[in-house]
Amino acid sequence: MEKITIKTEYITLGQLLKFLSIVSSGGEAKIFLQTYEILLNDEPENRRGKKIYPGDIVLIQSEKYLITKNES
Repeated sequence: MEKITIKTEYITLGQLLKFLSIVSSGGEAKIFLQTYEILLNDEPENRRGKKIYPGDIVLIQSEKYLITKNES
């Protein structure tokens, strides 16, 4: 499981996809979410604006990501 550290309170699913270089734009994120199943804490999620908080686990194409917070 890869750890993704954020500096803000949350990151949206679309921002996460861009951060991971899976997509390069919001439009691509929308299409990606319609095509592939993404699990957020073991629940299907397809809203690119969905807020993801530290402690959440996201499964994207067989890769698990743990969202953590940079406290500094």
